[in-house]
Amino acid sequence: IVAAGGLAVALAGIFACSASGRWFANAEHEPTWLVFLFLSMMTAWLAAISFGSANFANNMQPYFNMRNLNNYSDVSPVRMRGQQLMDAGVIKFSAGTRLDIGKSMGFKNQQVFCVAPIVAGDKPLATYDFWAVGTDCCSGNQANFHCPHFNNPHANGGFRLMADSDRAFYRLAVQQAEATYNIKAIHPLFFEWAIDPMETVEGWKQAGRAEFLVWMLAYFVFQVFLVATATLAFAKLGFS
Repeated sequence: IVAAGGLAVALAGIFACSASGRWFANAEHEPTWLVFLFLSMMTAWLAAISFGSANFANNMQPYFNMRNLNNYSDVSPVRMRGQQLMDAGVIKFSAGTRLDIGKSMGFKNQQVFCVAPIVAGDKPLATYDFWAVGTDCCSGNQANFHCPHFNNPHANGGFRLMADSDRAFYRLAVQQAEATYNIKAIHPLFFEWAIDPMETVEGWKQAGRAEFLVWMLAYFVFQVFLVATATLAFAKLGFS
């Protein structure tokens, strides 16, 4: 679609500057409307790339990432292992699941990569395979994890970490926690802690559609304004 739009803009520019374009515009050989068409198409194309890319990155890409993976509910950190949920995108944990802030840890590499184990009950787990993560929401030298929803009693789920560039640093933070607290994390999975992850995922889709419609309508109004302004300007210059 982007390539097709660019091709259309290029053809409009060539036509506006060509001899046939000048002949088609009017008898005075002033390709005013064709130049206007070319400039407005280029503006629309560039705006579509800019705002469309931002909308995709902020809304639709996270939505598609989660929908491409499986969703699991009523997952117990005590009974389940990371190897069993390798394809998890969104997880809703069983009742009573919480973050064990006392075993949280941070690893600093410009940013501080913070991790806290997701647990249930008060007994130590055989392996801590589920971790809530975030950046710059802990000190890194003590157990003070305070990433989003860390103390919200209604939070009991999460979104799978999709940023490959961050995963290695979170893994190092987990390794530090293993050494510090004498625990095991055989196959850790990383999640952003959330209140209702499935509702949030659907919210990304709705937000993406809404932004698409808003920007499309906004540009339509802007284009109408440009046409009205150009009509008045050409009329004053004596072109039609």
